Amino acid sequence: MIVRKLFILLVFIGIASVMSSCGIIGALMEGTRSVAGLTQTGTVITRSVYIRSSYAVVAADLLEVKRGETVEILDEKRTDETAFDKILWYRVRAFDELSTEGWIEAQHIIKGDALDGSKQLAEESSGLQAQATGKLRAISNLRLTPEQKDDNILLRLENGSTFEIIDWEYVTKTEKDPEPDNEEIKAAKDDNEPEKIDQKYDLWYKVRLDPSVSPAPMGWIFGRQINLQVPTDIIYYQTNKRKFVTWLSLDGSGISGQKVTSSNSDVVVTKPGSWVILSRTNEVKAIDGVEPDFDGILVLGYDKYGEEHYTAYSTTRQRLELWGMLPLKLEGTGDNKIFTVKLRNQDTGELVDQMFVLFKDKNRQLRVSPPEILLKKKGRSNRK
Repeated sequence: MIVRKLFILLVFIGIASVMSSCGIIGALMEGTRSVAGLTQTGTVITRSVYIRSSYAVVAADLLEVKRGETVEILDEKRTDETAFDKILWYRVRAFDELSTEGWIEAQHIIKGDALDGSKQLAEESSGLQAQATGKLRAISNLRLTPEQKDDNILLRLENGSTFEIIDWEYVTKTEKDPEPDNEEIKAAKDDNEPEKIDQKYDLWYKVRLDPSVSPAPMGWIFGRQINLQVPTDIIYYQTNKRKFVTWLSLDGSGISGQKVTSSNSDVVVTKPGSWVILSRTNEVKAIDGVEPDFDGILVLGYDKYGEEHYTAYSTTRQRLELWGMLPLKLEGTGDNKIFTVKLRNQDTGELVDQMFVLFKDKNRQLRVSPPEILLKKKGRSNRK
């Protein structure tokens, strides 16, 4: 009898052990499943934000995380408080000593795959010189491609964010404006009025961001959201008919020039100096569906003794027609420098790197030796 009771007791113990083991295994499998497929990393993109105890309006702040810090994304939830207020939240786990878990609004986080896409874009453009600087005039989306889609948004940049402009692209507008009813406008259009760029295209800028502004190093921004920061040293020479698209200081201070302290953060105040500038009119000049990045070159020298600029070279003054593409590359040191751009040969249609040689004459005046292709154009222009 005693033996029988012991046998029954051992059977119960065995069953309990098996059930307990299944529970442990199940828990382990659940944890493995979470790590293996259902989670991914995210990086904080705002200056600082709190991980909260819930996504409710009233919730406790658990842990402050700052820009550039990484968290693990465990889950997501979209609230539906009103028809106009659907907020996406991520449940996250921080990499602190307590492995704090809680909720963060999705707008404060960039997912790992999106960040990898931005880094790849930056790597592909790593050898390119910055062509200009810009500043946001409103909160804007940084995108992986130059198009307005829901699935290519990397993150939202704050109003006033600054960046370097590496390249740009003209994207044909998808929605055509209706024909105007004004008869005078119709008559002007019928009178061979040149088509305007801003009427036909949307302009997108490829920008490079400092880590202090964004953990995503590069992306695209819609052009209407950007103010180009043309240095005060040269902005006087820009006209309404011909806008500057890129500029490089010949004094070794790049696109920003030699900065001077200013209370106005919207303006880059610079010391006077010498510059090479590329400009563009607002007329459509597409060849095989491709628009030129610039159609004018201006080289400004600066007389330190007379304290004034002078024109060392200008294709506009020489009435030379250009069709050129970026990037503008500047090389050399001291008085002897060269800059290179891509120009289209009107005779062959080829797009070829053309070199301009910069030097100082015996009077210390800046001079420019243009490539052969422009000397030929100047000869034809003079004969006309």
